[in-house]
Amino acid sequence: MIKKRKDGYYVLSEKTEKNLGGPYKTREEAVKRLRQVEFFKHRGK
Repeated sequence: MIKKRKDGYYVLSEKTEKNLGGPYKTREEAVKRLRQVEFFKHRGK
């Protein structure tokens, strides 16, 4: 999930809200990082 904070956009885990990336200046950069996280999460071995 992406959350906006005062210093930028952050990519956070939905269950534990761990930081997976950020801060990013634009939402588009955060969306790009979220896609990377999802790709590797579902990639398997």
